[in-house]
Amino acid sequence: MKILAVLYKGGDAAKEEPRLLGTVENQLGIRDWLESQGHEFIVRPHLLIARFLSSCLPWSGPNSAFQKHLKDAEVLITTPFHPGYLTRELIETAPNLKLCVTAGVGSDHIDLNAAVERKIQVLEVTGSNVTSVAEHVVMSILLLVRNFVPAHEMIERGDWQVSEVARNAYDLEGKVVGTLGAGRIGYRVLERLQPFNPKELLYYDYNPLPEAAAKKVGARRVEDLKEFVSQCDVVTINTPLHEGTRNLVNAELLKHFKKGAWLVNTARGAICNAEDVAAALKSGQLNGYAGDVWNVQPAPKEHPWRYMKNRLGGGNGMVPHYSGTTLDAQARYAAGTKQILENYFQGKPQEPANIIVGLGKWATKSYGQR
Repeated sequence: MKILAVLYKGGDAAKEEPRLLGTVENQLGIRDWLESQGHEFIVRPHLLIARFLSSCLPWSGPNSAFQKHLKDAEVLITTPFHPGYLTRELIETAPNLKLCVTAGVGSDHIDLNAAVERKIQVLEVTGSNVTSVAEHVVMSILLLVRNFVPAHEMIERGDWQVSEVARNAYDLEGKVVGTLGAGRIGYRVLERLQPFNPKELLYYDYNPLPEAAAKKVGARRVEDLKEFVSQCDVVTINTPLHEGTRNLVNAELLKHFKKGAWLVNTARGAICNAEDVAAALKSGQLNGYAGDVWNVQPAPKEHPWRYMKNRLGGGNGMVPHYSGTTLDAQARYAAGTKQILENYFQGKPQEPANIIVGLGKWATKSYGQR
């Protein structure tokens, strides 16, 4: 069986740290295992710059090494961190493709509707990143609310002017914090925020939490999105990217945020309109924006989120997409990928929570109500 993996080049870091399993160099730690069973394992580096430009980029052109291998591959493995975008057009060039595995969580880089139509199964390693991302969310909230980045930059410059950073530093205690999406990650964020003694924890989700779960974290559901954001001092986005969430946070919705609110997005960059967020930060409608996900990955050097600032020269907590790929998370998603493949080879049932697209049908509501 031919298995194609699209991973990213880890360079010297991957050579020095073998636990960087999601890299071309370390190949999820499964090459020897696959080849011992007679499978062909092809690993290609991630080269794609933009999904919507895929037809004119070298990695996906008709003569590219990727398409050469994709056309007769039965299994495709990708990651959400340097995603190999699998468009409808590319799916049409892969008549043998039967299984797509996301080594991690989040399969929006695959045209899932096309996968349903072609009866290509799409699985991911559900739960592999939930602790990692939830911790990153809480860290990002604190970075923004406490105005940490400008304070650290001041020290790096050799300066010391406490008033310049303290004038925009606050306590998280007593604030209203809301999560847009209260699934596995969003709920863990609520759990981790409780010890900070917020004024209130809110959530917005089309699927209400079980009463006992909501009571455990003391969270109140707000069913109207504009009403939800208008009540929050801090909003954190923890929902998958799909037709219903793409460009959800735009100029119109941002008008309904509390003036000077903080926004954290570790879900998917395309849920937020990049230009509108940058404008809101500049105008003071937002006091800060942080996260690790971008609408294009890797983000181009001119991306506005690299350079945007609030009126006081801070408010930017953006980093590369790594919240869900700590060394601990990589061990989990590498092991989970291996288990998915082993189940597939042996014809065993997959873990239901890992199935995004089954044979010709959706198997989850995580990507919207269907």
